[in-house]
Amino acid sequence: MSSMTQEVLATIDDLQNRYIAALDGKDITAWAGTFSEQDEATYICRSAENEAMGWPIALMLDDCRARILDRITFITKIWKGTFQDYRTRHFTQRLSCEQESDTVFRVRSNFSIEYTLDPNASSTLATGLYEDVVVIEKGEARFLSKRAVYDTTVLPNYIVYPF
Repeated sequence: MSSMTQEVLATIDDLQNRYIAALDGKDITAWAGTFSEQDEATYICRSAENEAMGWPIALMLDDCRARILDRITFITKIWKGTFQDYRTRHFTQRLSCEQESDTVFRVRSNFSIEYTLDPNASSTLATGLYEDVVVIEKGEARFLSKRAVYDTTVLPNYIVYPF
């Protein structure tokens, strides 16, 4: 196993930045592009309460690469025009990064998401913790799994976009 370098950390931080830039830019295809192309790539978003209780209930549960790709279709085609759009701004702070193998890393980061629905006011949409498994594929970092565990039990609005 190679040692963790600043270059590897920069690659992982770049992945997180591409992820939040895609969401804040409403580029759901670019969002999906931050995930590994492996079939077992996953995205899960659930409350800290459900997580602590061991309840499998999730706000979003994309348990394979195909479901991540389905989310693109739902947001851009099926739900298009049926929801009041909103803007988001994500803020993250990497807390830890542990190397499991030469190409696999476990990363934990705090997140805070602000949103603007009414152009006269912005509010906090959610805060929480990202628990990620990152793989380095062809020199680029991608999420093999991303878990967004949000702190509150009741969110302030309906949610269309991933956290």
